[in-house]
Amino acid sequence: MSTAEELETQAITPDKLQGAKPFAASYAGEHVAGTEFVIGALFVSWGVGAVDVLIGLLFGNLLAVLTWGLVTAPIATDTRLTLYAYLEKIAGPGTIKLYSVVNGILFCVLAGAMITVSASAVRILFGIEDQVGYFPTDFRFVLVVLGVGAVVVYMAVKGFEKLAAFAEVCAPWMILMFIVGALVMMPVTVGATAGVNGINSFADFLTVASETIWKDTEGDINVWHVIAFAWIANLAMHGSLGDMTLLRFAKSPKYGYFSALGMFIGHYMAWICAGIMGAGAAILLKTSITAIDPGSVAYTTLGASGILAVIIAGWTTSNPTIYRAGLAFSSLNHAWGRTRVTIVVGIITTIIACSPFVFSGLLGFVGYMGLLLAPVGAIIVAEHWLFPKIGFTRYWSSYKGNTTNMAAFITWIVSMIVGIAVEQAGLLHLFFILVPLWIFSTLLYLGLASTMGARDTYPEAAVAEQAESDRKAAELTYLKSESSSENMNVNQTPILVKLAKYISWAALASCAYLGIMSYVNKDIETINTWLIVPTLVYFVTATYAYIAQVSDDDDVVETNPDTAS
Repeated sequence: MSTAEELETQAITPDKLQGAKPFAASYAGEHVAGTEFVIGALFVSWGVGAVDVLIGLLFGNLLAVLTWGLVTAPIATDTRLTLYAYLEKIAGPGTIKLYSVVNGILFCVLAGAMITVSASAVRILFGIEDQVGYFPTDFRFVLVVLGVGAVVVYMAVKGFEKLAAFAEVCAPWMILMFIVGALVMMPVTVGATAGVNGINSFADFLTVASETIWKDTEGDINVWHVIAFAWIANLAMHGSLGDMTLLRFAKSPKYGYFSALGMFIGHYMAWICAGIMGAGAAILLKTSITAIDPGSVAYTTLGASGILAVIIAGWTTSNPTIYRAGLAFSSLNHAWGRTRVTIVVGIITTIIACSPFVFSGLLGFVGYMGLLLAPVGAIIVAEHWLFPKIGFTRYWSSYKGNTTNMAAFITWIVSMIVGIAVEQAGLLHLFFILVPLWIFSTLLYLGLASTMGARDTYPEAAVAEQAESDRKAAELTYLKSESSSENMNVNQTPILVKLAKYISWAALASCAYLGIMSYVNKDIETINTWLIVPTLVYFVTATYAYIAQVSDDDDVVETNPDTAS
């Protein structure tokens, strides 16, 4: 998506709306990333029982999908605005400036964690030991981070769209690598479990999982913590409505449910597979899982392909995150320019990435990120849905000519302070604060807004509501006419492109076959040696087919203007 689109302040026009496929692909690809290596392994180190993990992730991810489907997508498709544009409409430019700073800082830390993840794989090539402490123990690791960071920042400035396309190519292979990695390490965990000779039933798997992988240490963390974490892991995107920017292009609010592809492939399957990989790698290396980083886990499991997987996973996550951080800060003053701001942000992010604590403390960071952003989601939901039901005027602050909606601003600041105070006092675990904080924010905003002007009526409101109704009616008419006259142009795929696709699928099948054979024969050495071959074949052929297909599609759009979006 271009910078111009990201900074739009008007509702998008109906001709820009898209069908289901881009959203399914986006969610399936975006949530299989570098964070999965970290979070999946950290569940093991938490000392959470296997049943708690399996059940907790199931219900937590379901809650996340429902939040996307019932909250984010309906508001996005109703307003057709980005989060920034809609929040500015509600809370004013003054609030947006603070929100941009907070968002930008959070994105910097998250991107830094992913650069560190990528560097944890590159360091293996130079014989640098695992970096799992708060600070680096080898100066060469700092140099590796600076090198990886330089590449990521360069791509964030120059090649965001191309990298996004490359991430789409990577997604099927990345998903498969998690599955193959779990297959490779399953015999190792079985061998370390007394009384189990193989996985012949789910009961056998559960025994191995409980005694060797997710060993319950009877600590403070239980199934409710897992549910809460899985729900809030992407709260910035769903509960805080960050994905309005994406879902405003959806023809139907039902497309929000495509988030299930990301949650149950990336945040269920991948987290569980990463846990198996981490536990198995720790057994082989005769150490604790807390003493090894993602690079060691992947390299021990998948050899050179594992190094590549971690590099790509971290790279494809950190790059767009730095891009978004640059957008957030550049919105403070458009004269600065996104390119210049992104370079500065990238340098700061890379410096942060030199300290491994940014990924070792990722679970806590994600919780705090939700705590800081949840009140914003509560304010938007209250104004969008609750105000009309209780007779308040939506966008009342803008009708009063306020630069800052003080009710919204005070609600956000007070809610953040209250949330942090509750967590620091130990009254509630970080993962459990968000629901009561959301309720508190909603009630506080309703109370403040009612005393500051939301109860009043404004002549401009009726005009604005009528204009919005007309816009929605025009959109509905356009979509009906479009569905009754679908473009019948069929673009013939060239034979070389077809051949490249078939070879790429065969390469993926070969990767899967090696994984299965490794599981059956309990042979890690063979897959460590040979998995890189079909991997390289896949990337060459899949990239060629993708580029050729995109070029072909562009030709169709140029010759058929009605299909442009």
